[in-house]
Amino acid sequence: MSLILEQTYNLLKERYKTRLEELVISDVRIGLYLTAVRLSDNSCGTSATLAGNNPVCAKSERDFGDFTPLGIKGHTVLDMLELHKETGIISSLKTAVLNAVSSGIIASGNYKIVENCDPIRLLDLSSGKTITIVGAFQSYIRKISESGNRLNVLELSENALASDQRKFFVPAGEYDKVIPSSDIVIITGQTLVNRTIDELLAAVSPGTEVIVTGPSSGLLPDILFERKVTIIGTSRITRPEILFDIVSEGGTGYHLFEYCAKKICILKRNGS
Repeated sequence: MSLILEQTYNLLKERYKTRLEELVISDVRIGLYLTAVRLSDNSCGTSATLAGNNPVCAKSERDFGDFTPLGIKGHTVLDMLELHKETGIISSLKTAVLNAVSSGIIASGNYKIVENCDPIRLLDLSSGKTITIVGAFQSYIRKISESGNRLNVLELSENALASDQRKFFVPAGEYDKVIPSSDIVIITGQTLVNRTIDELLAAVSPGTEVIVTGPSSGLLPDILFERKVTIIGTSRITRPEILFDIVSEGGTGYHLFEYCAKKICILKRNGS
């Protein structure tokens, strides 16, 4: 897990140990783009699916143990989050489980939440700013590119951007050249899953507006807020009965918002 996920888990253990000890994974779907879990208290969580690039098929490397197909449901949340095995699928599952555990706590009224809101609506996009997006969020790229601000888009491949957007491309490995000078940084929640978020946030300068957003971003926000994040854009599942069909059928974040979820923003309180 990324350091932020690990610290969030430790915070959950400290505050909600009894709840964690009682929860069991009751359902799971690992789709092409999204992973979803349902826990025994009916809470649901999602994450980007991080699949391995080169699945190992050698007999000596085949794994039929816990947290492999037919070996996930029925395990406790603690079994999942304490697991030392590290693969892309395990990282996706851990993130989805953390988000499921966090969902009820976030809805308890202890956080400042704006309902039915995308984070970009809360940003001051008056011209003269440098804005860096980590991840090719098409709608954000379009809106910001029309605002008169300087835009950087950090991505692994230039092909993730449309041809007319490639002038904004910055190779992901050059994050430390553009993030420190940015007034606004928008980071995909997938960086929580692939364990790159810690180094990205470390490069952020004081006073920068930092947004983490996407289906993987629904974890308890306290640690993210301690690490310079000011707004978290995530989702609240409103129709869990169809969430798993959507994930199984290759759904992505925009499918969730169309059929079974609504956007929410969690805001850092002044002085917190």
